[in-house]
Amino acid sequence: MAEQDTPQLYLVTPPELELSSFPDQLSRVLDGAEIACLRLSLATRDEDRLTRAADAIREVAHQFDVALVIDTHVVLAERLGLDGVHLTDGARSVRAARKALGADAIVGAYCAQSRHEGMIAGEAGADYVSFGPVSANALGDGTIADHEIFEIWSQMVELPVVAEGSVSVEAIKALAPVTDFFAIGEEIWSQDDPLAALRTLMQAMA
Repeated sequence: MAEQDTPQLYLVTPPELELSSFPDQLSRVLDGAEIACLRLSLATRDEDRLTRAADAIREVAHQFDVALVIDTHVVLAERLGLDGVHLTDGARSVRAARKALGADAIVGAYCAQSRHEGMIAGEAGADYVSFGPVSANALGDGTIADHEIFEIWSQMVELPVVAEGSVSVEAIKALAPVTDFFAIGEEIWSQDDPLAALRTLMQAMA
């Protein structure tokens, strides 16, 4: 793994967004922080809503030269000309997504707390794997991707790793030496000033 001073930021959209205001909000965040990748992660399965959101967000992302991937929807990623897909079912769909989208697309895989699943995803052609959540949250069952998963991964595996899910200042301070990216989403969008919230988290990475 390449040595780097601090992990990079991977931004995730909120599950619900207002297209009349979110692009401006997103633009402000992308203008104020260096973002490596952006993920469209909406709760809806409605293709029309996903398509309209992807079109609006892609315009902002490309303006700031940020890659845009979409959760799960390989067909939409291909049809809308997005940069790739983030798969939420571990290694299961990686090979098929890679075949559908080609060698240049970004294919990421969320592997919960399973390092073994992450290894299989990597062998199947994933560009990165993500583990999480990294802090306990009210919605989860209390299971977290602990420091050891990231530490062993960073020592043994070259494939980039993303820490995501309930990313707190404490989690960032603990995991910054052993992860390549932090995926940040609701942690900032639920705040009145998303950019200020993001900068608070960024300070913890230093």
